[in-house]
Amino acid sequence: MTTSMPPQGWPLAELPGMSAQDCQKLYDLEIESTTALLKRTQTPAKQRQLAEKLQMSDRWVRKWIALAELSHLSSVGCQYCGLLLHAGITSAAQLSNMSPSMLHRHILRLQVSTMQRRDLCPNAGVVARWIQEAKMAVRG
Repeated sequence: MTTSMPPQGWPLAELPGMSAQDCQKLYDLEIESTTALLKRTQTPAKQRQLAEKLQMSDRWVRKWIALAELSHLSSVGCQYCGLLLHAGITSAAQLSNMSPSMLHRHILRLQVSTMQRRDLCPNAGVVARWIQEAKMAVRG
């Protein structure tokens, strides 16, 4: 089970794939948590602006935003947000529209093909909890 998210959001270094160098660039812009990242990138224009300040592709910024948004679902957290992104899920809204059994099968195939380990796949009940929580978050 995922630990509960701190009130200010997760530290950026907790997001999967965040390098120390990328975290430092964001810290230099006073973006130190997932909540701060989401607040500073609420529109596509703000996302492009941040990418320009960081001198990097806005694709990276969109990836970080997707991870941050998914990590804010307590049942997902930083433990599973990367797995969901790797499975093609980029937002809570998209997750809320998924079929639990179909998503579970997709994640299982992904885990077996990339890690060759079925045992690393979250069970169907966990996947259903993600979707239910995403539905509640989207309704807001």
